[in-house]
Amino acid sequence: MAKNTKNRKDAVAKVETNKKYTLQEASALVKDVTFTKFDASVDLDVKLGVDPKQANQMVRGSVALPHGIGKDVKVLVLCSPDKEEEAKAAGADHVGLDEYITKIEGGWVDIDVIITMPSVMAKVGKLGRVLGPRGLMPNPKSGTVTQNVGQAVKDVKAGKIDFKVDKTGIIHTSIGKVSFTSEKIFENAQELVNTLTKLKPSAAKGTYFQSITLSSTMSPGIPIDTKFANI
Repeated sequence: MAKNTKNRKDAVAKVETNKKYTLQEASALVKDVTFTKFDASVDLDVKLGVDPKQANQMVRGSVALPHGIGKDVKVLVLCSPDKEEEAKAAGADHVGLDEYITKIEGGWVDIDVIITMPSVMAKVGKLGRVLGPRGLMPNPKSGTVTQNVGQAVKDVKAGKIDFKVDKTGIIHTSIGKVSFTSEKIFENAQELVNTLTKLKPSAAKGTYFQSITLSSTMSPGIPIDTKFANI
């Protein structure tokens, strides 16, 4: 424990007080301030100037990160029998319908993404109380409710992630691993920021990007100067 405390103090000392970093600088620095023995996740936290309570200011969507997130995403496809082979061929980890609905009702949620079809949403919809709080509920806006389940599986496996602003106006998501090169971290982060820029609600007034912070598991946060984030 003492070693970790010393390591954290050393890491914090490397982040200059009151300095705002460029996205490129932060992408290199985050590797230098990470002291975990495992391959830590790299996260981006973006505070947006929106009021999520207003439907016309909700920011949610998906983005295909150019270098993925560095983990094997477990995908469940809830579909009709005629789509099962398509889903399996695309690389889905679990495929079915009624049996998985029963498993989820029983508490099973050992998956990262659920993809389904419009025709079976009536059955999937009743799982909202279980899946909603975990961010697993399929949604047409994120491409997880689609007739083309095979392509949706391929997209997720290739690095497509979903995001949604929380009740405090913050987007929090992983964008890679510390083992990535700084260039890959930068390119993934920039792709997310660019996507958020395109999704700015017309009803949002004032400063849209209020703060951007890059960090890894247990590392100090690195504040980003928003004017350098290609905004």
